This record gives sequence, C-alpha cells and structure tokens, in this order.
Amino acid sequence: MTAAAAIERALGRLLRRRRAGEAKLAWFDPRLAGLPPTLILESPAFADGGAMPARSAAKGVGDNLSPALRWSGAPAATRAFILIVEDPDAPTPRPIVHALALDIPADRVGVAEGALAPGADPGFALGRGAFGRVGWSGPRPIAGHGPHAYVFQLVALARPLGLDATASLAEALAAMAGAALARGRLTGFYERL
Repeated sequence: MTAAAAIERALGRLLRRRRAGEAKLAWFDPRLAGLPPTLILESPAFADGGAMPARSAAKGVGDNLSPALRWSGAPAATRAFILIVEDPDAPTPRPIVHALALDIPADRVGVAEGALAPGADPGFALGRGAFGRVGWSGPRPIAGHGPHAYVFQLVALARPLGLDATASLAEALAAMAGAALARGRLTGFYERL
C-alpha cells in the first residue's frame, strides 16, 4: 500500500461518521416530497439495495460507465423525465450529485449503459453535477469510509424543463416546481476498502 493510500484510508476511517444525510436528497425536497412513488426504476446491473458493479465506479477504480436503467409506471400526462443520482453518504454538507439528466423524452423507458457519460449524445441534456462536472461521475468514495448509497431518483414531469448542460440540481429543482407528477428511486451501494 502506498503512503497516499494509507493516508486516504486513515482519513476515511476518521470521517466515517460524517455523512451529508439522506434527508438532504432531492427526494425530500418540498417540491417533490408529496409525489407518489409510483415509478418503478430498475437496473439490470444491480438490485435495489445491492452492490453496484465496479464498471460503474469512477476512473481509477472502475470504468466510469453509468449503469443501464429501465422504468415503468409513468402517468399518461408525462412529457419528460429528470434523473438525479446523489450520494448522501459523502462527508460533505450536501449529497454529492453524480449525474443529472434533464428532459429525457417521455417515450423513453430507460437508458443504455454508458448513456450518461460526459460527451455522450443520449438525446437529452446532461446537467452539472458535483464539482461542475457534466455527465456521469461514478462512485469513488473515500477508502475506509464505509459503504456509500447511490440514490437514483427519477421524476416524471408534465412539461420539459428547457434547461441546458450548465444547469445545476438547484436550478432543476426550481424549474420543476408545479411540473412534477410522480417519482421512483433505486439505490445501489459501493465501497472502497
């Protein structure tokens, strides 16, 4: 083990109790909190509550490929979807945003593996996540910090948001006020020992 790896693990253990907290997820934003969780969100790569594959993890620990997703149960009035992926276990004041996909067309029932990659052309906008990154930024929790949850949150919208790749999660949440119809979520876990 290198000195840098040993320091990272020691830091991870030191910060083990520090977590942003699930209550700060977009899922609990007042604009979404009352929505019925009627969307079914799944991945062929992992089960809800299961371990995410290493290929989804960030460069340096994985291949940084966003997992394939599929969904069902959208209300008839759905005109677009938004997908938000957050890590509430990060030792930061707010959950880390790992992906923000905006105005996914209403006729879509999923996304292929790698579709959320930076530079991909999935047919919808990829917003700005943590540290200003656009597109999928896979899991790379601090080694020794324990398992991290990666919460995939899908929201059906009554209208497209009309935001571009510079949009942040805060801007997306503000824009979806009054347009959110239903929601669903899927949680995967990843840990670096």
